[in-house]
Amino acid sequence: MIPEHIPTILNLKSDFPILNQHHQTGNLLTYLDSAASSQMPNIVIEAMSDYHRRYHANVHRGIHQLSELATEAYELARKKVKGFINAKSKREVIFTKGTTEGINLVVHAWGRANLGQGDVVLVSQMEHHSNIVPYQILAQEKGFTIRFIPITPMGEIDLLAYQQLLADNPVKLVAVTHCSNVLGTINPIAEMARLAHKYGAIIVVDGAQSTPHMSVDVQALDVDFFAFSGHKMCAPTGVGVLYGKQALLEAMPSFLGGGSMINEVTWDGFTPAELPAKFEAGTPNIAQAIGLGYAIDYLQAIGMDNIHQHVQTITTYALEGLRQIPSIRIYGDSPSRGGLIAFTLSNIHAHDLSQALDFEGIAVRSGHHCAQPLHRLLGVNATTRASFYLYTTKADIDRLVVALGKVVQFFKG
Repeated sequence: MIPEHIPTILNLKSDFPILNQHHQTGNLLTYLDSAASSQMPNIVIEAMSDYHRRYHANVHRGIHQLSELATEAYELARKKVKGFINAKSKREVIFTKGTTEGINLVVHAWGRANLGQGDVVLVSQMEHHSNIVPYQILAQEKGFTIRFIPITPMGEIDLLAYQQLLADNPVKLVAVTHCSNVLGTINPIAEMARLAHKYGAIIVVDGAQSTPHMSVDVQALDVDFFAFSGHKMCAPTGVGVLYGKQALLEAMPSFLGGGSMINEVTWDGFTPAELPAKFEAGTPNIAQAIGLGYAIDYLQAIGMDNIHQHVQTITTYALEGLRQIPSIRIYGDSPSRGGLIAFTLSNIHAHDLSQALDFEGIAVRSGHHCAQPLHRLLGVNATTRASFYLYTTKADIDRLVVALGKVVQFFKG
């Protein structure tokens, strides 16, 4: 179903009720934390509310009208996801709670069946904890080795070092983010996938920061697994997607056991259901999946290329403004950059800076952004991160730059 109106990139804030409120300071809210969670447009909120009001029921289990309506809406959302990322089949689209659960599913199903002593997993140095820790947990059990792909001083994957690691080690799996949530770097995933496959490895991609901002074609990228979250792309929390090549998903053992994921259960064992049910045990987050489907409608009505261009324009504008502030240090210099900027300012702690900006009605993120190893590599404990999305305007950036100037003067005094 297409949104009732066709939104334009020039006037989106009115579609997002939360962006039309005033901060407790009296200032209109300036939301620059979309890399953590984006906001939801009215069409998504209303779609989920309609499900709860009109046809709330479990899916795939009932033959009464409410269940049939719920099942139809839930599976329509899966069809929308398939088209959005250009998967070959709906069977390759597994609904999860988010990126973290999707990666864990791969690690504990594919990884437990295929990784062991003598094997190597390559993980880039710019990864979110969700694309590091699951491998560390399984490595303790299975005894494989984790090696890290270095990054360049510009904050990009060192492709020569990557290829050398592939050539020198018995690599079974490569784990890499499509877009860094700290550096903003957009990685060359198609080339990394080609090299991984050349040396007999599979590639698992964290698409949490890329999928909301740019066209993603999993077939063109030739990735084996690709995980992303709804709450970073105008959808609610509690829903995400794991894409996997059908042959890999079919060969993997089941992960969670329970209702919906079985074909038959006996006293002696069970046979799993066909994909995608095989990996969707229990009652799913039905309203959230429906909301994700409507978020996709909304994004596609604007056009992903238009969104990408807008975010690139806003990010360039923000970089120009921030670089005028004395004593600021911006992390990541790749020309291939997503819509976020992590920075430090003078000797002001990131948390103090974030709180000072909050007093101005500006929401940013501070801390290590679930990327402690990367922050240690950068020689800093925490950064402040401003992140942008389709509803971010140049006026929002102007407010950020002015507010940072005030903060500098305050801490000087």
